[in-house]
Amino acid sequence: MNPSREAISTLFKKTVFSSLALILTACPLINAGSAAAGAALVPTISQRAANVEAQAPVQYQIQARLNEKKMTMQGSEWITYLNTSKDTLKQLVFHTYADANRSKSTQTTMFKRSNEEISSNNPDKKPEDFLGGIDIEGVTANGQALEFRNKDQALTVQLKHPIQPGESVSVQIDFNLKIPYGSQRLSYYKDIINGAHGFPVMSVYDEDKHQWNTAPYSRTFETDYYTSADYEVSLNVPDDYQVAMPGTISVRNDVVNGRKVVSTEARNTREFVFFASPNFKVDSVTRDGLTVEYYYFDNQPGKNKLVERYMDEAFKAIDFFSDKYGVYPYPEFRIVESYVEGVAVEYARVIQMGQIKRNADPAQDTVFVHEIAHQWFHALIGNDSETESFLDEGFADFSKVYFAEKQGDKMNGFKSIQFDDSSIDRAIASTNEEVGDWASPVYYDKGRQAIYQLYRTVGEAKFDEFMREYFTRYVYQNATMDGLLQTIEDVLGEEARNEMRTALYEPNFKLKTEYQMSDKEKSAYLHDQFQLLYQSSLTQIPGLAYETMSRVIDKALHGEALTIVLSDQANKSASKQQEDIVNQLTMFLDLSGVDYDVIRDRQMLKRKMKKELGTSNLIVIGNEKTNGFVQALRSSIIERANKIGFAWKANMNQPSAAGAYIIKHPYNQNRLMLHFFWNGDQVADGGFESYLMKMQESIGFTSAYYQYYVLDKTGKVMSDKKVENPLSQFFAEE
Repeated sequence: MNPSREAISTLFKKTVFSSLALILTACPLINAGSAAAGAALVPTISQRAANVEAQAPVQYQIQARLNEKKMTMQGSEWITYLNTSKDTLKQLVFHTYADANRSKSTQTTMFKRSNEEISSNNPDKKPEDFLGGIDIEGVTANGQALEFRNKDQALTVQLKHPIQPGESVSVQIDFNLKIPYGSQRLSYYKDIINGAHGFPVMSVYDEDKHQWNTAPYSRTFETDYYTSADYEVSLNVPDDYQVAMPGTISVRNDVVNGRKVVSTEARNTREFVFFASPNFKVDSVTRDGLTVEYYYFDNQPGKNKLVERYMDEAFKAIDFFSDKYGVYPYPEFRIVESYVEGVAVEYARVIQMGQIKRNADPAQDTVFVHEIAHQWFHALIGNDSETESFLDEGFADFSKVYFAEKQGDKMNGFKSIQFDDSSIDRAIASTNEEVGDWASPVYYDKGRQAIYQLYRTVGEAKFDEFMREYFTRYVYQNATMDGLLQTIEDVLGEEARNEMRTALYEPNFKLKTEYQMSDKEKSAYLHDQFQLLYQSSLTQIPGLAYETMSRVIDKALHGEALTIVLSDQANKSASKQQEDIVNQLTMFLDLSGVDYDVIRDRQMLKRKMKKELGTSNLIVIGNEKTNGFVQALRSSIIERANKIGFAWKANMNQPSAAGAYIIKHPYNQNRLMLHFFWNGDQVADGGFESYLMKMQESIGFTSAYYQYYVLDKTGKVMSDKKVENPLSQFFAEE
C-alpha cells in the first residue's frame, strides 16, 4: 500500500528536524562564512598569575615510562592529600577510570561508532586489542604496605593512621597501565596516544554525606569530577615523540639512547592528560603573558597558516571570557589535533580536536569555542558532571553563543538559541542517568536557553556582574546547582533565583514567548542557515561535479529560479504519488525560505517553455512518457544524461525501475535539471517509501552527493553514481 499523506509528512518532518538539530550543532564542522572580530580587554601577565601559585589540597608526583611497542606504561605516583573536611578519614579513595576499558560493556559509548569503523578498517586487530586497564601493583606509606582494593574503577586504600581535619597524608601507588587500541579517551591509534585517565586520581570527599565519590565513568556521557591539584609529572618516552600536557613543560635528553624524559609542572589544575606522537608539529604564539600552542599533523599544504588562524581565534575567545567571567590564570593553553573526528574533548589547560579540514574557517568553528569555554566551566569552575552536567555543558554552550553574538556572527549567535521553541520532557537539572540519550538537547540546547533567558531578563551588565561573582566564588572549587542559585539570588535577587530554579528543575522548559523568534524571523534564519550549510558542504570536495543533485537546492537558496514540472498525463495513482512527492519537496523548500513555481498542466508548460523555464533550474517529476518537458526535449536530455554516464535509454527501459538523474539544463549551461522518474505507471507500492527517502537523501547535504541512482521495485539501489560526503558520519544515526 502507499503511505498516507500524513505518514509522508510525519516522515519528512522527522527527517528534516532531526537533521536540523544536528545541522545547528555541527555547523562549525562545515565551516562556512566569516565573522567580524570584536575587541576584548587583554589581561596582563600579573593578572594571569594571580592565585595559581596557591598550594592545592592535593599534590601529585608521577613518574612513568612508556613502552611504545606493547602500549603499556609502568609508573609510580606519590600523592599528598590534605584533609580539608571536618571528618576524620580512615581511608583514601582514588578513581581508576582506566578500568572502564576492561570490557566493552563498561566503555563509554561516545566513541562506539568510531571504534567500529576503526575495527572494520583494521581486521588484524582483535576485540581484546580495544580493551585495557590499570593494574595496581602496590600502595605504601612511609615504606609500609597498605591494604587496598581496586574494584569498579575505585581504588580504596586503608590508612594505618586516620588523618584528622587539617592533617595531610602521603601515599605511593605503583601501577602498570595497558592502553587500549581505538578511539577512547585513553587509547592509541595510528601515530598518537591519548592519555586521559591514565593514572589513579583522588576522588572527591563529600563531608555532608561523609563518603567518597566512587561512581564509575559514565557509559552514556561524562564523569569528570575532580579536586584542583598540583601536578609534577615526568614521562619517559622515545626521543622522537612530542608530548602535550598541561603546565610548564621541560625536556631532559641525557637518558638512555633513543629516549628522553618530558616533565611538566601544573599548579591548581583540575585534571591531568597527556598526548604523545612522533609526528606532531608544534606551533606557538605568545601574547600578553599567554602562550597558545597547537599540536598538529603537518599533512596538507599551507596547514600552518590555518593553525595560525585557529590560534588567533583562541586568543580572541580567551580574552573575551577573561573579560566577561574572570581572568584565565595559566601561562599556557594547548590545542591537540587527533583522530577524534566529530568529537572534541575538553581537559584542563588542554583541548582535543579533530584534524583541521583544508577549507575550515576558525571564525565559524563554534565547537572549538565551546571547548575553550570549558576552561571556565569545567577546568576553573568544577562540578560533578555525573549529577549536574548542566553546570559545565550548559554554560560552555551558552558561552560559545555569547562569543559568536559579540563577534557579529548572527548565524551562531543568540538567534541559534531563540530558534528552538520545542520542549523536552526532561529537567535541565537531570542527572546523566535520568537524561539517558537526551544529554545534548537537555544540557546543551535547553541549558543554554535557560541561561539566555536569565541574560535577557536582567540585562547584559547585571548578567556579567553575576558571572564574575560566580567565578570568584568557585574558581578552583566545585560548584553546585544550589551554589549557582544562591549566587543568582545574592547578585540578581530572589525573583531571578526562583525563575532560574523553575527553568532548571521543571521539565518541558521553553523560552518565554517574548524571547522567541517570530515565524518570519524563523523563516529568514532557516534560509540563511541552509544557504550557508549547502554552500559550505558542497565545497568540502574539491572538483565536485557541477551536475550534483544537492546543487539544485543550493542554487535556489542563492536566489536562482526553481520550477517543479509535473507529469500531466499520469494515471490517478501516479498523480497521487506526484502530489505526495511535491508536498514533501515544497515542505522542505518552504522551510528553507526558497521561492519556487509548480507547473501542473501542458498549456502552462508551453507558455513558459522558452522564456521562464530557460532561466530556471528544474525539478521534473514522473514517467518520461507522461511528462511534457521530457517529451519535448527528449533528444537533448538523452545527450546530456549520457555525458554524466547515465545510460538514459537503457535505464528508462528497465521495467518497474525508478530513480533520479541530474543534467545541465537543455536550454542553459548555467542551470540544472533534476528528473525524479519511474518507468511503470507509478512507483511500485512496496518501493514508494524508499523512493521518498532516497529523494530526501539526494537533495540534502548530510549524505552522499548524487549524479544518478536507479532503484528496483522494492526500493533497493541497483546502480548509482555518487561521491561520499566526508561529513556524513556526523549525521549518521546510531
